[in-house]
Amino acid sequence: MTGRLRQISPSLYRFEDTCNVYVICSSDRAVLVDFGTGEVLDHLPSLGVKQVSDVLMTHYHRDQGQGLGQALPPGARLWVPHTEQDYFLAVEAFWQSRPIFNNYDMRQDRFSLLQEVVVSGTLRDYTTCPFGHHTFTIVPTPGHTPGSISLLAEIDGRQSAFTGDLIAAPGKIWSLSATQWTYTGAEGAATSILSLLDLKDREPDALLPSHGEVLAEPGPAIDLLVERLWQLLRERRQNLSLLQLREQPYRAITPHLLIHCASNTKTYVLLSDSGRALMIDFGYDFVAGLSPGADRASRRPWLYTLPGLKRDWNVERVDAVLPTHFHDDHVAGFNLLREVEGAEVWAAETLADILEEPAKYNLPCLWYDPILVDRRLPIGQPIHWQEYTLTLHPLPGHTSYAVAIEFEVDGYRALAVGDQYEGGTGLGWNYVYQNRFEISDYRLSADLLERINPHLILSGHWEPLWVQSGYFAELRGRGEILEHLHRQLLPLEEVDFGAEGFGLRLRPYQVTARSGQPLQFEVEVRNPFAHAAPAEIRVVLPAGWLADLATISLHLEPKETRLVTFQVTPPKGHAVRRARLAADLTVGDHRFGQQAEALVTIYPEFLAENAWLGVQVFPVQPGIFGKVLNLEKGFGETEQL
Repeated sequence: MTGRLRQISPSLYRFEDTCNVYVICSSDRAVLVDFGTGEVLDHLPSLGVKQVSDVLMTHYHRDQGQGLGQALPPGARLWVPHTEQDYFLAVEAFWQSRPIFNNYDMRQDRFSLLQEVVVSGTLRDYTTCPFGHHTFTIVPTPGHTPGSISLLAEIDGRQSAFTGDLIAAPGKIWSLSATQWTYTGAEGAATSILSLLDLKDREPDALLPSHGEVLAEPGPAIDLLVERLWQLLRERRQNLSLLQLREQPYRAITPHLLIHCASNTKTYVLLSDSGRALMIDFGYDFVAGLSPGADRASRRPWLYTLPGLKRDWNVERVDAVLPTHFHDDHVAGFNLLREVEGAEVWAAETLADILEEPAKYNLPCLWYDPILVDRRLPIGQPIHWQEYTLTLHPLPGHTSYAVAIEFEVDGYRALAVGDQYEGGTGLGWNYVYQNRFEISDYRLSADLLERINPHLILSGHWEPLWVQSGYFAELRGRGEILEHLHRQLLPLEEVDFGAEGFGLRLRPYQVTARSGQPLQFEVEVRNPFAHAAPAEIRVVLPAGWLADLATISLHLEPKETRLVTFQVTPPKGHAVRRARLAADLTVGDHRFGQQAEALVTIYPEFLAENAWLGVQVFPVQPGIFGKVLNLEKGFGETEQL
């Protein structure tokens, strides 16, 4: 076959468009990998194709899918990389919010779609999914973009890898510019090396790139590109330890305690003689550089170092993963560990709810997706795993929702403290006010550490600290200094709202509901005075909304904190993204004003009727909604909303 549509094998074709669009035929139906302008549709009848069942996107760039909005055929289901879903579902919100002036974010995210499209599901890393008569494995291959994927499938007896823009030809990459995620950085070049080597280890028979010819000899093509990218990194003097860390991502602190060396966050691995392992924290695994911003597409977890852990340390499986606190860089990889490796998520009872329902909380560094907790662990009570005993202790400071994890390994008493202390000395304060920091936290945590008296302190970002004489006394002295400074600086004698400075908090913070559905809220109120006083909370609502208690009156004892509830009902037939409601506080004769807010997204009632099917609703702008169905449950029908 000649022209822009070329046959690769009996059921596989390549159409040359703004990108290569691959056509995998199954009788009179076809699966497309990437879409380009959509012109490929005009050529499918010549192949006997009557229906496109699915379109699978390797990444979000406009040359891959600029025709999706206009040309996606009726009945075709669109599947997009999970990390990059917002570039398809929330296009309007992206274009309205993307910084342009004073911009230091060098990702090519403005080379993206100009309008929303309806998505049938997301392609989750490491999952295996059937499309047409073939089964595809989704492999994370960041480089060209942080969220890029490759798709592996056996087609006509050969293992084919659809690689997007990871590689264009032997030793060639389609765009070096795209690999610069930060200002002057080369993060994408480094992660491309990692992705290419991982792909090579999977031994595909052919590479099918988004630009360029089919590569029938993947090994030499990959080796030449890795060699050239590695030379570029060496000349730039960036990521010089990349290949060494790939070979040895973990090192031993003691014979049965490992530290993860290839991430921006320290993961610790407790080894059992049975071949099982338990992890403390697990964020972004191998980090060769983080892209700027805090959007979902900028933060991509993966399981790159797990094969090395199993190979080098005789680990048969990871039994469980346990967080010191809820921040994304410590928990981002939990869902992958659970879904792909079968590891259970264990979490302290004080922070499990934040993992499972992050939208309820107004806190920094929340992960985008809920993390199901398999086992809620009590505070202060020993728990047992294999030959070890672990005890969790409250550790407020860096965040109010944190624990210190105590255990004994190889004759040493160890204490994992997450991000409580910073720096190599283990004495630096690492507090964040919006993490619910209280001014006495570091004095109290020093008392805890002295009582436990560990030999070894395991930090979340710095090297493990072997405790020296006098450390605990110095730690307590610094905690007292921090508390004293706050008492000097804040008017606590007159108004004591603590270090964060607010007298009200609303939960849930973010709510998604259907039109006309009553919503329950909980408000935490604090009396800032050293004397008892009446308090009044006025509920502030958008026009047309109703509250069962427009004003809440109560009497508070000195410095008392209390929880009260109220109900809000939005009007029927109303659809809105992030409507704001607030709570206005008066204590005694002092009006403090609207001290807390919550965000409510209302979607049309007919969408809620199918919520039990696993439908996720994505409000992309006021009154406009997209939805995605759960691929793993097998739902694929979609509708224009």
